[in-house]
Amino acid sequence: MGKTIRHAHVSSKRVTRGDWARTAESLTGATIRTVRRQGKQIFVELDRGTLYIHLGMTGKLLWNASPGKYTRAVLEFDDGTLLYDDVRQFGRVEFYSQLPPALSGTGPDALTVSFEDFYARLKKHRVGLKALLLNQQFISGVGNIYADEALFLARIHPEAPSHRISKRRAVRLHGEIVEVLKLAIQHRGSSISDYVDSAGNRGAFQQLHNVYGRAGEPCPRCGGAVKRIVVAQRGTHYCPRCQRA
Repeated sequence: MGKTIRHAHVSSKRVTRGDWARTAESLTGATIRTVRRQGKQIFVELDRGTLYIHLGMTGKLLWNASPGKYTRAVLEFDDGTLLYDDVRQFGRVEFYSQLPPALSGTGPDALTVSFEDFYARLKKHRVGLKALLLNQQFISGVGNIYADEALFLARIHPEAPSHRISKRRAVRLHGEIVEVLKLAIQHRGSSISDYVDSAGNRGAFQQLHNVYGRAGEPCPRCGGAVKRIVVAQRGTHYCPRCQRA
């Protein structure tokens, strides 16, 4: 915060869908006031608008790394360079003088939503629970890995109908979501494929996964085989013994 972007360069029509030249011009010379996160979205508030960043599936923010063939945006400061790399280009790097309403339509952040709000939102839907957790309009910030892990710890089947979850089980699920996310942050995330942090270091939370990516392996709680199904078009891992339908 307080640093000025001396030069900006963007190079992907999929990551930066707005006017390239105008985006680079608007960012160049802008000073960063604050940085905030809501769910999977990063908002860099500038003295002239907002830099919006979403990492998508393969996006990375790298500090003082060497640009490569997957570098889609470059921000140069007096004391270093911030790169945005994205192999699959599902992420976003955009400048907005005013944020569009669609970006403010996400649900409350999973780490800060109160139980009362969480439970009230839960009861408004009649869908499978994991599909609902992945819906960023419900709450924001729960991804595929962390939904599987929280549901396992809460002993809830991923396809359990959301409106039928008792208040007692909802309390447990809400708590496990928060604890899983906090633990994952402590261990710098899950490096399943190519994820690294801003210093280029891999995360270590994948070493603590109970069910995600462990299909066919023994459940750490009961010893039964972890099963993989597809929910909301995402690979989903759970224990049939511990998480009964």
